[in-house]
Amino acid sequence: MGPNGEQVGIVSIGDALKLAQESDLDLVEVAATARPPVCKLMDYGKFKYESAMKAREARRNQAHTIIKEIKLRPKIDPHDYETKKGHVVRFLKAGDKVKVTIMFRGREQSRPELGFRLLQRLAEDVTELGFVESQPKQDGRNMIMVIGPHKKKAEAKAERAAARARTDGDSPEGDLHEGDLHEGDLSLDHDMASASEQQE
Repeated sequence: MGPNGEQVGIVSIGDALKLAQESDLDLVEVAATARPPVCKLMDYGKFKYESAMKAREARRNQAHTIIKEIKLRPKIDPHDYETKKGHVVRFLKAGDKVKVTIMFRGREQSRPELGFRLLQRLAEDVTELGFVESQPKQDGRNMIMVIGPHKKKAEAKAERAAARARTDGDSPEGDLHEGDLHEGDLSLDHDMASASEQQE
């Protein structure tokens, strides 16, 4: 193959190397298992650099799912529950998984159904944002459940960026709208008008 992808045809290794030297390019084997093997004339240094840049960009755009953890007590206060639920909602909206842990102490260990009901309630409260990825299970003194987000991390990230762009575009700095002036903003003009009337 030529430098632009054109077919050169079947040539000997010597002729291929000669073509590479004449074009000031490298002869690179791109399909070793083909019969005969396929080679291409290219700038191998440039090819490696571009490949590395593409791989770096792909890693940068790759979204990593993070597992957040929220800990609850079986007899949690209603206000505390709402606060913890708010954290779960925020994590799910961001595209993160949430590991919810119920911690049992003392006699509470004999009432695992309390923790199970609490986890079920939480799962139902956030059902629009996430789903139960791992059902509640007892782990020593704790009961654990994992909730996964409906949206992928990349989707949530894109939505946040779009929302931020809309917010920035809706209220540009420096624009003056009707109703933005307040009492005292025109005092200079008023004083100048009064001075003009006194001179007359």
